[in-house]
Amino acid sequence: MKKYLAEMVGTFVLTLLGCGAAVSLNCGVDAASVVGTAVAFGLAVVAMAYTIGGISGCHINPAITLGCYLSGRMNSKDCGMYMIFQVIGAIIAAAVLYLIVSTSPGLAEGTTTGANACAVSQTNGLIVEIVLTCIFVLVVLGATAKTNGATNNFAGLAIGLSLILIHLVGIHYTGTSVNPARSIGPALFEGGQALTDLWVFIVGPFIGAACAAGIWKMIEPEK
Repeated sequence: MKKYLAEMVGTFVLTLLGCGAAVSLNCGVDAASVVGTAVAFGLAVVAMAYTIGGISGCHINPAITLGCYLSGRMNSKDCGMYMIFQVIGAIIAAAVLYLIVSTSPGLAEGTTTGANACAVSQTNGLIVEIVLTCIFVLVVLGATAKTNGATNNFAGLAIGLSLILIHLVGIHYTGTSVNPARSIGPALFEGGQALTDLWVFIVGPFIGAACAAGIWKMIEPEK
């Protein structure tokens, strides 16, 4: 149970701080707000990696959990429980952020929770989320592999930095999710297009994670 709770706490922190930065910086208005939001998500992952990494592995993302499961690193029970607690953590974080913003009407008009939505089309968003999640999960699988030299000693840093890069690319198109839990929580409170497009941010990352697991199996060093 401790590792499930750790995943809930980690996803809570990632969603609150990442989406919180997006709201506070009014992400998308200018380049600085995009960079700031990207850095916030990356630093949140780094912080949690070194906080709960030894407890649960710090997935804090159902797509990463799926990638680990398909790579044979965890059983189906843990896979399902991780995802459930990740979503719970994200929903709690979105509720807290909604409460904070709603009590300050001058902040992002008091309604946004940093939810994801497709800027161009759902097809475009789906492609972006598949590709970016595939890259992100591949980094996670490689950086944490015990068969890949000493790279796992710096896994948290590598994963956090890669998430920054991915956000810099994807924010313009989808707001960048690559994480179904991080999208579900805010979408439930924001509604509208975020809720309409939510399936993109669940299906896309899962497909991307499956692709990453397949690629890793092909290139994984021998044990």
